[in-house]
Amino acid sequence: MSTTVFQPVAVKKSGRHLGLAILALAMGGFAIGTTEFAMMGLLKEVETGLGISTPQAGSLISAYALGVVIGAPVFAALGAKLPRKHLALGLMLFLAIANLTSFIAPDYGLMLLSRFASGLPHGAFFGVAAVIAAGLVAPTKRGWAISMVMAGLTVSNVIGVPLATWVGQTFGWRLLFVIVGAIGLLTVAMMWKFVPFEAAHPDASIRRELGALKRLQVWLALLIGIIGFGGFFAVYTYIAHTMTSVAGLPEYLIPAVVALYGLGMVVGNIIGGRLADKSVMGTIYWVMPGIAAALVVYAIAAHWAWSAFLMAFVVGGIGSMLTPALQTRLLDSAPGAASLASSLNHSALNIANALGAFLGGTVIAWGWGYVAPALVGAVLALLGLGVAVISGIVERRTTLTS
Repeated sequence: MSTTVFQPVAVKKSGRHLGLAILALAMGGFAIGTTEFAMMGLLKEVETGLGISTPQAGSLISAYALGVVIGAPVFAALGAKLPRKHLALGLMLFLAIANLTSFIAPDYGLMLLSRFASGLPHGAFFGVAAVIAAGLVAPTKRGWAISMVMAGLTVSNVIGVPLATWVGQTFGWRLLFVIVGAIGLLTVAMMWKFVPFEAAHPDASIRRELGALKRLQVWLALLIGIIGFGGFFAVYTYIAHTMTSVAGLPEYLIPAVVALYGLGMVVGNIIGGRLADKSVMGTIYWVMPGIAAALVVYAIAAHWAWSAFLMAFVVGGIGSMLTPALQTRLLDSAPGAASLASSLNHSALNIANALGAFLGGTVIAWGWGYVAPALVGAVLALLGLGVAVISGIVERRTTLTS
């Protein structure tokens, strides 16, 4: 299988400029992570403010996720002929304006529309930002560069989400959207100044990007994420219920648990980037069974407060190790259509989010208890490993016959 070769752009002048360029891209991830996850902590305030029911408030989160799934391939394909820097700037400006629109949305219908719009640039931005970052460094450091961009998303769970939740609870929930809008505009300014310009490929086109969808390895990589990552979200969705009902932790410690989970995501993302630079498929082969084992241990450890607290960090960490490898695998699987393939990863992860939450909720509804989603997640991780093995076998056979 041929691979995508990224040549570091000539505009890069120093390590400082490289660091600031990647920081600018990571800030975009920070804004996206804050607007996606802080809404979950402010649902009660949103219900009261808009005068809506809990299911209606939950639909605001679903609308955002739907926007991610639809927007990632659409924006990546439509922006195929644009220089990647300009596409990233446009997507982040779109995110900032959409969030500011949420701030002034007067009723439930317009809020639902604005949350859908806010999700549209999510996947496409991460996709193009990953391609830009990979092109700023040597091929042997692509995993690290991609993990640094994704670090913005993981750090938002430690800093941005708790801070925005506190501000929203204390001074008004609509201020969340002002905060995200401001971060988005700051990101636009930093990207404009520090991210180097690179002209679009002369053969770039929507057809060329859509060509990625003809590649079996792209679909297999997406399937690894959808199935294998579903277990990660099965646990994360119901972590508050598990910690209070099973581990016996008081509710006031839940923000600390979520922050610890997010800290694990930060550490795991960085380690995963380093591992992906050594071996992309090797990382996937080892991390998948690691996720399964961690989730089984979590299901047992959740019965004691101290061990449940510890495993929140472990599960967050080992799950996030997978993301840089999956992103890099998609880049390698779609030469000539890297932006679309990379963007589709975030559509896949949002489908995994929905899948994990649905299956976790199903086993809880069956009366299996709040630790059951972790066991479902372990099964999903092993199924994801099976898909990865199939992907590797197909790749080896293709290489031998080519």
